[in-house]
Amino acid sequence: MGTVLQDIVEKKHYRFVDEEMTWQEAVRQSCLSLVDDGSVDADYYKEIVACVEKYGPYVVFDHYVAMPHSQENAEGVHKTGIGFMVNKQIVDFGEDDGEQKVAKLFFTLAACNPDEHMNNIEQLTQIFMNEPLLDALMAATTPEEILEAEDL
Repeated sequence: MGTVLQDIVEKKHYRFVDEEMTWQEAVRQSCLSLVDDGSVDADYYKEIVACVEKYGPYVVFDHYVAMPHSQENAEGVHKTGIGFMVNKQIVDFGEDDGEQKVAKLFFTLAACNPDEHMNNIEQLTQIFMNEPLLDALMAATTPEEILEAEDL
């Protein structure tokens, strides 16, 4: 089995955008590569938006990273996978505990069961702790650059 980033490239679960958008639209677009191959239904993003509206921007972390996912159920998910999107524009998720939550990198999770969901999160945690890797991913504009970033 390859790494998370190799898997993303292999399955064509990536998007590169450069446009201002609401966080809701960013979540929708971050799901498109998963929709394209039938991993999730086209409406799956609505589950994620509903969770963020209910619980706040829990999906946004430091270093411009967001990990959109639904924490309530796997409705609309057919295959476990991770979608990756980089937006050259900052996406504002609003304020949480006095801190602005913004993102450029989106790692969108789709999981068929809780074990696969936790496995996805564990794999991504290693990426999130590697700031040089995150910087390289933010600069990526091709799938080859995603793979090259992995060597950092």
